[in-house]
Amino acid sequence: MSSTTTDRRDARRDPGESRDLDVLIVGAGLSGIGAACHLKKRCPHASVAIVEARDAIGGTWDLFRYPGVRSDSDMFTLGYSFRPWHSDNAISDGQTILDYIRDTARAYGIDRTIRFGQKVVAADWDSARARWTVRAERSGGGAADALVYTCRFLYMCSGYYDYDGGYLPDWPGMESFGGRIVHPQQWPKDLSYANRRVVVIGSGATAVTLVPAMAAEAKHVTMLQRSPTYIVSLPARDRIANALRRVLPSRLAHRLVRIKNVLLTMYLYNVSRRKPERTKRFIIRAASRQLGPGFDVAKHLTPRYMPWDQRVCLVPNGDLFKSIRTGRASIVTDEIERFTPTGLQLKSGQRLDADVIVTATGLKVKMLGGARVTVDGRPVDLAQTVSYKGMMYSDVPNLASSFGYTNASWTLKAELIARYVCRLLNHMRAHGYDTCVPRLGAGELGDVPAVNLSSGYIQRAAGILPKQGHRKPWKFHQNYVLDLASLKFSGLADSAMRFERRAQTGPAAAPAADPVLETR
Repeated sequence: MSSTTTDRRDARRDPGESRDLDVLIVGAGLSGIGAACHLKKRCPHASVAIVEARDAIGGTWDLFRYPGVRSDSDMFTLGYSFRPWHSDNAISDGQTILDYIRDTARAYGIDRTIRFGQKVVAADWDSARARWTVRAERSGGGAADALVYTCRFLYMCSGYYDYDGGYLPDWPGMESFGGRIVHPQQWPKDLSYANRRVVVIGSGATAVTLVPAMAAEAKHVTMLQRSPTYIVSLPARDRIANALRRVLPSRLAHRLVRIKNVLLTMYLYNVSRRKPERTKRFIIRAASRQLGPGFDVAKHLTPRYMPWDQRVCLVPNGDLFKSIRTGRASIVTDEIERFTPTGLQLKSGQRLDADVIVTATGLKVKMLGGARVTVDGRPVDLAQTVSYKGMMYSDVPNLASSFGYTNASWTLKAELIARYVCRLLNHMRAHGYDTCVPRLGAGELGDVPAVNLSSGYIQRAAGILPKQGHRKPWKFHQNYVLDLASLKFSGLADSAMRFERRAQTGPAAAPAADPVLETR
């Protein structure tokens, strides 16, 4: 694939570049690059720049470098709608995804708009000026080395987790372990695990990816889980997609496969929610068939919750099951009592000896990249806001946040949000509005958790996530078709969205104007 040199150079851009912008995007990962592409196409009048804390394009796909890192969704939906996926593998490795993002940025000229090595630490909205003032600190610098941007619209594409470190429980005796302890989020380049005993703690997407990848070289890999998760095997290659690409133009084939996969994913999710017991039996029987007789499926692969109460894990071509079946890997379901000099002491009394312990124990949620946000001097506590259409926040003007699906590919929702932001900006420009802000109506409740998953990382973040309401436009659909109707085809004006001109937005402002019906 193409060189990455241009993606890492000029990490400190010329300070003479414009810092007063129409749109400032925070984050140059999958969502940020996609957002910039949509803005360039649909809002050619807008001045746009991306600030990226790291020194490279790619976000998640540049950060995570652990063995086997890959997508857990098909690339026809995780990839961009406007940029066909050309690999034969629908479930792709991380490096190929990273190359795809970088190639897209170059092809659309987005790489020239990125200011690398700048971490956004604060964003302050001034209603009198209808501007965000955004402060970014240079990597390795500090407050004295900060850059200040102003923008009319702030577009947060910085993901939902802390890039600086993952979640790590404080187990007793960790300091006594004589081997190496690593977290997948900070994978050391010098780690050798060939012919060594490895224990991977966890049972989520990262763990089920690591185990078969490490089992190819390790002496043995044990996946130690406190409780099981649902694991589904799917082919890495989409035979229908590859057949269509042989006979149809690339863009048409990509679009058709994308539609197929969206509808199939929605169907399977809806069936699992309507008939959870039947779905549970189907998943467990399928795993049992791949593992063969003698494996304790009830203990190791039968969760206490129903499918999609937590995200279902995908293993391409059953690679995890193959590793277990051949004896190169195993699953232990137990809890850690303490670390020992040679491994782990479990609460059941069992001991696990290890040379390397990988703590695939999850993420730490961090919203808006950890930036401090204020509106007219008042701090914004996202936990006290209600999410509007899954992309904006009540009483926070001119700010959108890219947040994807938990039951499908992230990019599906991220692209709908990008298109909606473009519509919003064009509408405001056409009608002379300076401000757009969603506001809860009288009696409107916003007391439902925004993300309805029982996963540990979501439960740990309950105090920082926004809420959702009981009805649209404040309700999360987790449904692509419903969101397509809401974000692409519906009018911009509804009972919640307020469009205002600058004269109406100061501290002594008159009541917000009624929404103006969209004109197409």
